[in-house]
Amino acid sequence: MVLDITKPKDYIDIAASLSKELAESAVERDAKAGVPEEEINRLRETGLLPLIVPKQYGGIGATWIDALKIVRKLSKADGSIGQLYGNHLNLTALGHVSGTPAQKEKYYRETAKNNLFWANAINTRDTRLKISPEGENFRVNGVKSFGTGIAVADYRVFSALQDGVELPFIFIIPKDREGLISNQDWDNIGQRRTDSSSYTFNNVLVEKDEILGPPEPPDNAFSTFLGIIAQLTKTNVYLGITKGAFAAAREYTKTNTRPWITSGVDSATQDPYILHNYGDFWIEIQGAIALADSAAEKVQAAWEKDIELTHQERGEVAIAVSAAKALATRVGIDITNRIFEVTGTRATATKYGFDRYWRDLRTFTLHDPVDYKLRAIGDWVLNDQLPVITQYS
Repeated sequence: MVLDITKPKDYIDIAASLSKELAESAVERDAKAGVPEEEINRLRETGLLPLIVPKQYGGIGATWIDALKIVRKLSKADGSIGQLYGNHLNLTALGHVSGTPAQKEKYYRETAKNNLFWANAINTRDTRLKISPEGENFRVNGVKSFGTGIAVADYRVFSALQDGVELPFIFIIPKDREGLISNQDWDNIGQRRTDSSSYTFNNVLVEKDEILGPPEPPDNAFSTFLGIIAQLTKTNVYLGITKGAFAAAREYTKTNTRPWITSGVDSATQDPYILHNYGDFWIEIQGAIALADSAAEKVQAAWEKDIELTHQERGEVAIAVSAAKALATRVGIDITNRIFEVTGTRATATKYGFDRYWRDLRTFTLHDPVDYKLRAIGDWVLNDQLPVITQYS
């Protein structure tokens, strides 16, 4: 049977197959770290890169509901590839949300036609990258951190500050643009195959039509909506990693774990405390997934409103996404730590790589503080205050 990438069931099946394939080499690739070329090449070959590009521009036209489920599937096998793919999906829509009509059409069409992969180092809290006008165009100099996947990206998105201008410029440059150097300094405990190195810019040219919109406060709610989608994308990466940990631990417990000497049973799958913990894990995961899926429905409904989206509607979706992200973080950190209590000492052997689930989740959940999500939710519950619009909310 030949799968049709344009059909929801088929592209979800393709993602499930790729996830299974990636899982087989995940431990080895995590240990090796480095640039994720083979993973991105497999994404190209499967046809999943233009997933959310609308059909009128040559893409697959998937909803965010389906797209986020695919991010979750890939993250179950490998948190790094889940993050890279999730970022890519968000960035392919950047021209739609923050660009001109011409930029929207250009970037959608080029992504679909040429099977392009996107990556970024937007992080507006890192202010070391400076942009200066040069005639009709611009030049960029300085350093930018967290260049996740930039080394293998066809389109690269960055933010930079201009002296005397409060808000950053967001710009898109192709991979062959001269003057950009990877500092090869990504050596963190988790998400090791994202290659999130910093980059140095040496007088890099940015053409005027590569700038996304003027650096001024947005005049509509939709123009800031991609930040909310990005937060829910991260949420589904967390959930995927957690599901991966749960599945790996479950299989190990069924095949390798021994019951405790005073349990009174012959099998770990009958050990009362192991059963109790797995019941607890399952409930936590189901609750977190349900909240994330509910938020995805709200995101899709808001997305379809486009520029008609109101600030009130945007704020309510932001609360739903913040709640999902906070719960996914809490559940994920808990389960990826506690799986060793139901697998035992032998499960800590390096060959199993079960520690990578906690390392990946602990690393990625530090992206932005979940405490501020909880504070914003509390302010909404008690004071009817919508979250302040930022890159992270």
